[in-house]
Parts: sequence; structure tokens; C-alpha cells
Amino acid sequence: MILNASELGWDESSGSDPFFPLDQLESSPEYEVPPLTVWGVALCISGTLIATENAIVVTTILATPSLRAPVFLLLASLGLADLLAGVALILHFLFLFCVEPSDWSELITSGLLVTSLTASLCSLMGVALDRYLSLSNALTYGSSQSRNRAAILLLLVWVGACIIGAGPAMGWHCLGMPNSCSVARPLTRTYLSLLCGGFLVVVMITLQLYAGICRVARRHAHAIATQRHFLPANHSYASKHSSGRGFSRLILVLSVFVGCWMPFSLWGLLGDASSPPLYTYATLVPAAGSSLLNPILYSLRNKDIRKVLLQACCPHRYTQNTHTNYPADV
Repeated sequence: MILNASELGWDESSGSDPFFPLDQLESSPEYEVPPLTVWGVALCISGTLIATENAIVVTTILATPSLRAPVFLLLASLGLADLLAGVALILHFLFLFCVEPSDWSELITSGLLVTSLTASLCSLMGVALDRYLSLSNALTYGSSQSRNRAAILLLLVWVGACIIGAGPAMGWHCLGMPNSCSVARPLTRTYLSLLCGGFLVVVMITLQLYAGICRVARRHAHAIATQRHFLPANHSYASKHSSGRGFSRLILVLSVFVGCWMPFSLWGLLGDASSPPLYTYATLVPAAGSSLLNPILYSLRNKDIRKVLLQACCPHRYTQNTHTNYPADV
């Protein structure tokens, strides 16, 4: 997803963001499409992969009536947000290498990326909240009231993401004021600082939710340990083994989550228009790469979703289970 700035004529000293290329073409009478580079091909392929795998996840969830628990609504929202991120990368490739870029193309791609990344991050926070509630309130999880709360949460997430993403198109950009640009042109420094500050707040809330999940899981493990002498030996071993696997998966999810989102959130606050574009590349790639990893970490690892996909691929070997399990492995 990184473009070769030197081959595309970007000047590092200008501080422009390579993810949103400069529109400095008015002085030349005819625009020449830049030659296709390996980074451009990587951009198109990555966007296509992101859009494809997330489209599979969203279609699977929406087309399966049994996948209507709150967690699956949140996973569908996460998949839709990451799908939009893939579409934004493809549009960026098309505007850069196929047609002449313009102000409106920059505003479209930047607004779509902001909307998708905001919705994706908030959906990840919603998944963490759902995990916490499913462990704390296991008896009422999956009820119609829980589904209504999840639907309201998703509505607020997407309305907020669309409002935030509309900022560049509504005039919060620096196309006519280069000095006010951030590390991600055409976003202004004030706009990006508020955006990254909000990202950091969501990251910290999500980490707090996962800390709460660990506390609840430890309490459950302690309750099982106190009753271990009432359980068969193999049952006790299975419980401890399952708990160990659960914590390992949790550490993996948290590592990917923080590694993908923290760099750009901090760089957006610390950098400015004079910062080298290479640093913006290095922090934007993990944030966009999270859209490629999210379906694997959150959706395709769920056994109910896998069962539906396997049934679709091999209908004669797999039968669909109409009972949805609690999302302990989501």
C-alpha cells in the first residue's frame, strides 16, 4: 500500500502526504498519467483483497438468519467498515494511475478513508464491549433487548463516522491553504489532531474493556478451580487448556490492535506538514492493514461463521447448525 514517492514526483521537503497526492497539475497544459509502479500494484492488490474478504464476511452474516446475535451485528459492521477501506484504496489507485487527480478525488478518497477507519475502530470497541457483556451477563446475552442495544450502538457509530468523514468535503481541508496541512493531506492539522485524539481515546477504552474481560475470566477460572475436586480430571484439564488458549488469543488480538492503531494516532498528533512523508507511510500502512487482518482475527475464527462458509463451499459434507453459540471464540 506504500507508493514510491520519488517515482511519482513527490518532494519530501514539502511535507505532503503520499497517501493523498498533491494536486499540482494546473501549471502543465496536459496531464501525463504516472507510470505504474510496484507500489501502485501493491496498493490495488491490497485494496482488492481487503474488499473481497470483508465482502465475504458481510454477505455471510447478513444472509444467515441464525447469525443474529449482537456480536454478529458488530462483526458485520466491522466488515462493512473494512470493506469501505478497501474500496477507498482502489479508488485512490484509480485516481492516481488511471485518471487525472483533482481536488474532488482527494476529498472523496480522504473522506471515505476517514469514515471507514473511524467506523472500523469504533466497531472494534463495540466487539470488546460485547465480549465483556457476554461474560458478565451470560444469562441475558442474546436477548432481543441486547440486539436492540447493539443496533442502536451501530447506528450511533455509523452516523458519527459519516459526520466525521464528511469534514473534508464540508470545507475542513487545506487544498487552498498549504500551510495548514497535516501529515495527511488534504486534512488540516486541527482536524487530524482531533481525529487522532479521538482514536487514542477509543483505543484506551477498548484496552480497559479487555482488562475487564481478563478480570471476569480470572474470576470464572477461580470459580472452576474451587470446584475442581467435583469435576472429572479430564474436564479440569480441558477447562485449564481452554482458558490458556483464550488468553493467548486475547494477547494476539490486543497486540495487533495496538500495533495497527497506535502509531498513526500518535504520529497524527506529533507530525505536521513539514514532516517527511515516509513517516506517514510507515504509520498509515498498519492502520490500513488492520482492515486486512480484522476478518481473520474476529470473523473467520468464529466457528459459527466458519460453519456457514464450509456449508456454502461443501454443502454435502457440512450441515448448518441452527443454534448460535456464545461468542467466546470471537
